[in-house]
Amino acid sequence: MSEEKSLNFLEEIVEKDIETGKHGGRVLTRFPPEPNGYLHIGHAKSICLNFGLAQKYGGKTNLRFDDTNPSTEETEYVDSIKADVNWLGFQWDQELYSSDYFEQLYSFAVALIKKDLAYVDDSTAEEIATAKGTPTEPGDPTPNRSRSIEENLKLFEEMRAGKYPDGAKVLRAKIDLASPNMHLRDPLLYRIKHIDHHRTGSNWCIYPMYDFAHGQSDAIEEITHSICTLEFIPHRPLYDWFINQLELFPSHQFEFARLNITYTIMSKRKLLQLVNEKHVTSWDDPRMPTISGLRRRGYTPQSIRHFCEHIGVAKRENNIEMSLLEFCIREDLNKSAWRRMAVLDPIKLIITNYPEGQEEFLHSENNPEVEGGEGSRDIPFSRELWIERDDFMENPPKKFFRLGVGLMARLKSAYIVKCEDVVKDEHGHVCEIHCSYIPESKSGNDTSGIHVKGTMHWVSVRHALTAEIRLYDRLFQVEDPSSEEGDFKEYINPNSLQVLENAYIEPDLANAKMGENYQFMRKGYFVLDKESTPKHLIFNRTVTLKDAWVKLKTTL
Repeated sequence: MSEEKSLNFLEEIVEKDIETGKHGGRVLTRFPPEPNGYLHIGHAKSICLNFGLAQKYGGKTNLRFDDTNPSTEETEYVDSIKADVNWLGFQWDQELYSSDYFEQLYSFAVALIKKDLAYVDDSTAEEIATAKGTPTEPGDPTPNRSRSIEENLKLFEEMRAGKYPDGAKVLRAKIDLASPNMHLRDPLLYRIKHIDHHRTGSNWCIYPMYDFAHGQSDAIEEITHSICTLEFIPHRPLYDWFINQLELFPSHQFEFARLNITYTIMSKRKLLQLVNEKHVTSWDDPRMPTISGLRRRGYTPQSIRHFCEHIGVAKRENNIEMSLLEFCIREDLNKSAWRRMAVLDPIKLIITNYPEGQEEFLHSENNPEVEGGEGSRDIPFSRELWIERDDFMENPPKKFFRLGVGLMARLKSAYIVKCEDVVKDEHGHVCEIHCSYIPESKSGNDTSGIHVKGTMHWVSVRHALTAEIRLYDRLFQVEDPSSEEGDFKEYINPNSLQVLENAYIEPDLANAKMGENYQFMRKGYFVLDKESTPKHLIFNRTVTLKDAWVKLKTTL
């Protein structure tokens, strides 16, 4: 009997709350992204955590867009976020927006003013920052802190009515200018922004700050477990202060360690730089750590969910190796991807004793790792084949088990061939390999008695299709580009994309569909790109068959 998996600390909290009947034993979580960019693999961890907890304990999860900053938010991002959550395999209970609550949030602010717990401040951002003091020195009140309740109500109403320009006034909470927690030193609640919102249009020109909108939105929805990343720990006292003062539903914030992965970045601001400055083609460039980029590269929802489950839920920040994510997709695709043959760096092989004009169809399993092979296909075979250039060596070392003059190797699912001679071009480079084949050595019916160690993939010249192959690698050359000196973009891997324009693939791949994964034998896992057309097939490499970076790291 397998040992029962231990609970993480959030599961322990939820189970205790259910046991004690807290919130009536309900579990309601939320995933609250800001629609100011595409989701990345770090968000996938939060998605899996919030939806996973609710599913495990019979609860529900809301998808709530934190859309309180209209200058950076777009409907395009909203649509992409919904697509990503669905693709990962989750369905939210309610689709909500912080902008749904603008009127309620405004009334909450008015209630704080009436309690003399909020005031309108005319100070500039620089003056406010200076007056807040330092972590070791208390702040000083600005001249506007002593305004009367009546004046603050009037000014705040005028702010809403659009009487003042951007930056002229803000609404601040009146808490404690001597608090050791800087977030409690009269934080901003509202700022003026004369800019249209992607949902409310020009209805508002004042917008709530994140700290004011977040906890109150949780309370309005009666969220039982508000799960955030560790950087929000200092914000929790403010989260609680607003809820207590406004006497709202007692939502509570819990924090876990965010996901950081080596050889990439998780800052949406920096990812946007990569897009805007054309270091990548788009948010869904397959080198990006975005969920849409990983999807386009060929990652599966199962592999990402498995990755998030594997790393677990922790209270301490750490860097997760990119190789673990790559291990998860290899493990998934090894069991699910169909095997196909593709020659990426071709050289022609001619079987001189195979009859000209003859062709035959050879049987091969789609996936031998699965019992029954998930069916099979017939591969056309003829006298002239394409093989990989590095499967031949003119002067091979002793333990080279592929082709060289006088050496024998097996053609996958076909015959054993022996290299007899080569043809060179005017530069002395081998351009054709001439072989003989052994008719009795046919795979599945080999009576030749000859045993060879090397097996090569191939594609029939007569039947081959041409394809563009995009070989993607890690976007950065260093493990933690954000922590290095200088501009993080200086550490972009110049070899993160290699384009092969004239690879040859077996004809069955003409039927490839978006989202179907393939193992190109001996070369890696690949998927059809969205830019592919029937006349111009394009395949993206998802990942190599083995971790090529392990050996590289030991030599650096």
